[in-house]
Amino acid sequence: MKPIRRALISVSDKTGILEFALELQKSGVEILSTGGTAELLRKGGVPVIQVSDYTGFPEMMNGRIKTLHPRVHGGILARRDVPEHVQAMEDHGIRPIDLVVVNLYPFEQTVARKDCTLEDAIENIDIGGPAMVRSAAKNSKDVVVVVNPDEYGPILAEIKAGDVTLETRRRLCRDAFAHTARYDSLIATYLTGKWQEDGDFPPLLNQPFEKVQELRYGENPHQSAALYKESSPLLSEIVSAKQLQGKELSFNNFIDLNAAWELVKEFDKGAVAIIKHTNPCGVAQGEDQLKTFIVAREVDPTSAFGGILGFNRPITVQTAEEIVKNFVEAVVAPGFDPEALKLFAAKKNVRLMQMPEMGSSVDTGKFDLKRIGGGLLVQSQDSLTYVEDQLKVVSARKPDAREIEDMKFAWVVAKHVKSNAIVYAKDQEIIGIGAGQMSRVDSARVAVEKARKPLQGAVMASDAFFPFRDSIDEAAKNGVTAIISPGGSIRDEEVLQAANEHKIAMLFTGTRHFKH
Repeated sequence: MKPIRRALISVSDKTGILEFALELQKSGVEILSTGGTAELLRKGGVPVIQVSDYTGFPEMMNGRIKTLHPRVHGGILARRDVPEHVQAMEDHGIRPIDLVVVNLYPFEQTVARKDCTLEDAIENIDIGGPAMVRSAAKNSKDVVVVVNPDEYGPILAEIKAGDVTLETRRRLCRDAFAHTARYDSLIATYLTGKWQEDGDFPPLLNQPFEKVQELRYGENPHQSAALYKESSPLLSEIVSAKQLQGKELSFNNFIDLNAAWELVKEFDKGAVAIIKHTNPCGVAQGEDQLKTFIVAREVDPTSAFGGILGFNRPITVQTAEEIVKNFVEAVVAPGFDPEALKLFAAKKNVRLMQMPEMGSSVDTGKFDLKRIGGGLLVQSQDSLTYVEDQLKVVSARKPDAREIEDMKFAWVVAKHVKSNAIVYAKDQEIIGIGAGQMSRVDSARVAVEKARKPLQGAVMASDAFFPFRDSIDEAAKNGVTAIISPGGSIRDEEVLQAANEHKIAMLFTGTRHFKH
């Protein structure tokens, strides 16, 4: 049994600390503290020994020097089962510290402010706090370390029961090192963003993530899964969504919700996307939401069954009435009309995810990460759709205004389809989508097979260049009149010749959108 006799308390987040300290006092625990924490506790009626009085060394340099003293760290690091350590404490007037309650300067909150300067950020890098946390964690057999206010209640219960168990001490040790590791990672990530040259990748990649929730299961029911968030996710990113109703979310649900949301964010007009297994199976845009949803669903109603729906406008009661007629897994949108929520309530298993805001489609300062065996692939995000002044008509026939707008629409959708990707569109409606085939011509054929409307007068978008003319011939056979693609194949001349033979207008973007 190692009863808690002395505690050191120094916290930036003061949530619940006064109540915790009062209970410690009732249990006969002597409390050392510093700065604002000491003042708060003293005003709240808790007797406090100022650390500066204990060390005989004043706080100085605007608080940079407070706890970095042998009498503090000696009391934390000394092993109680090593006679030499005990003797050193006696020789130097060091009192053992049994409980360390520390959380760190608010670096994360500081750098999240729009008006944060580099100087502000530097001054909010905690030095003494991490040193005390790491010291206590290293000596967890003798010292209890607490970095999370949520632990105050359980720790008090164990103290009052006689001692904090070894199991709890080990868990708190683990959490403490994770806490300081995340803190250092936040600092490294921030400074990398400030001092890294554009286009360079850091020699060491630090990306702190914090667990948000356990998930229903992983890609398959036998796999467990959890959702983690970045240190400062945008309110327009799917991890910021609030679940309003429905079953627990799975790994696959989040992947598809993200795909739906990232697609509809691309459009300025009202848009609807239906996602199945990460690919869109229906997309449409228009300001009549109900009509737009029906059009998107009719692209491939079979695949839409059990799909994930994405909207870039709040969902109206009329649209909700239509949605609930069929089975859907989840819906993500920037809002829901109150009457729409009442309709969805009758379908209690449908997950409703509300986004705080639309925002921009991509934060270009973030990396795209892909896990492989033993490592991580890192790339900049695909922030481009197309660059207007790079669009180039390369065919003999120039596209008309309707074809150009349809090609741009289809091109946005193709960006979000797994390669090889072929998309047919007409009048701002998607007609057919071919995704993930091993050859581009097969994707073109699949898209035709999926089409529920005639392709006469439709446009075609391809996420990458055409390696052969066969896809052009296939498109012409089905009535396609205009094609948009990146260009850049060694057979561009052959492909262009085919387009001219069929009097197809062809537009090159100069931008490829492979999505593996």
